Amino acid sequence: MSDSIRVENVSKEYRLGKANQETMLRERLSGLLNPFAKDTRVEEILLALKDVSFSTKEGEVVGIIGRNGAGKSTLLKVLSKITYPTSGRVKVAGRVASLLEVGTGFHEELTGRENIYLNGSILGMKKREVESKLDAIVSFAGVERFIDTPIKRYSSGMRLRLGFAVAAHLEPDVLIIDEVLAVGDAGFQKKCIGAMEDLRSGGRSVLFVSHNMAAVENLCTRAIWIDEGQIRDDGETRTIIQAYMSTFAEAHQADKDLSRIEMRRGLGEIKYTGIEFLSPDGQPQPVTRSGDALTLRFHYHASEAIPTASFGFRLTTDMGTLLTDTSTWHHGIDISEVMPGDGYLDLEIHALNLLPSIYHLSLWITAADGKVYDGIEHCARLEVGASNIYRSSRTIDSRYGIVYFPQRWKLDGLRKVRKD
Repeated sequence: MSDSIRVENVSKEYRLGKANQETMLRERLSGLLNPFAKDTRVEEILLALKDVSFSTKEGEVVGIIGRNGAGKSTLLKVLSKITYPTSGRVKVAGRVASLLEVGTGFHEELTGRENIYLNGSILGMKKREVESKLDAIVSFAGVERFIDTPIKRYSSGMRLRLGFAVAAHLEPDVLIIDEVLAVGDAGFQKKCIGAMEDLRSGGRSVLFVSHNMAAVENLCTRAIWIDEGQIRDDGETRTIIQAYMSTFAEAHQADKDLSRIEMRRGLGEIKYTGIEFLSPDGQPQPVTRSGDALTLRFHYHASEAIPTASFGFRLTTDMGTLLTDTSTWHHGIDISEVMPGDGYLDLEIHALNLLPSIYHLSLWITAADGKVYDGIEHCARLEVGASNIYRSSRTIDSRYGIVYFPQRWKLDGLRKVRKD
């Protein structure tokens, strides 16, 4: 079986702080007038990929996993020829279809139908080949009513569905997907998984980036773990996922010091410095059980006055399934100003309806215009223990799902067997 993708010693660097053309022209003119002037521009080089090498076989579905900023998306862009490597070689056999962002490859002014034909022609397909797939693409995407509407009027969900339908149905030899399952609803995600399984059974290769470890384990027979631009591990999916998830074990359950975390993104004017798990009376709560009340205390430090801020967090399972993504903004709390210095916010949860397991928190602080002040992934771990939540003395654990709902059975209408 031949290789569908071969990556040999690929590195990709970006130059940060590079002057724009206007600045460069101004400085060149200044240099002509004053040949002794020094170039004071500061230029930083970011090495997004470092000597990456691997290959995939025909029909192989490979999961690419790693933290945000590890280099996963850069690798996919290099493979898709959206950007080119600084050094090294990439060889991809046959047609390549990529879905790296919602609406990738669409022309805003063209209709959905016209964009399908446009994408087909980019892949080197003839018009009659595209026509033979058109009905299946439209049906899969569920955009029958809007197929002759310009793409610019589509919602992000419609763009996603059509983008995936086009990428999967126009018979690519290699399909490259970045987090497509993070946007669509459950029904569409099920369709996507089915389509990727069809591609695999048809001998086509898929590279799949996702933070959903359950989806990666279900779809992929092999996983590649990218960390700081390098391949940290490559092998059987479950083994690689377990090794990757074990790196989050350093996130303590209570009173976590976040100030020392270096792997974070954002401008940095305000940062999270700590998180505590507290009981309703404000005391440290080292053990949280299903159904317990819980207060999450988020500590922060602002180096200057912050005009607007939204504090939020995501809670995921040990396998990366998103449970909730919430913030002060979602609650309609508009924080107009945060003064410099240290402070904290409390989030009160009246009854934690999670079943026993380990859960991970990722935190972020953003401005009203969407810019990120601070963002840290999987920085704290919440371990939920078993309790007698149904008052039956029968233990309910992770075998019974992720969450439970307050409930009560009523047997008023039950027809009982008569005893003589």
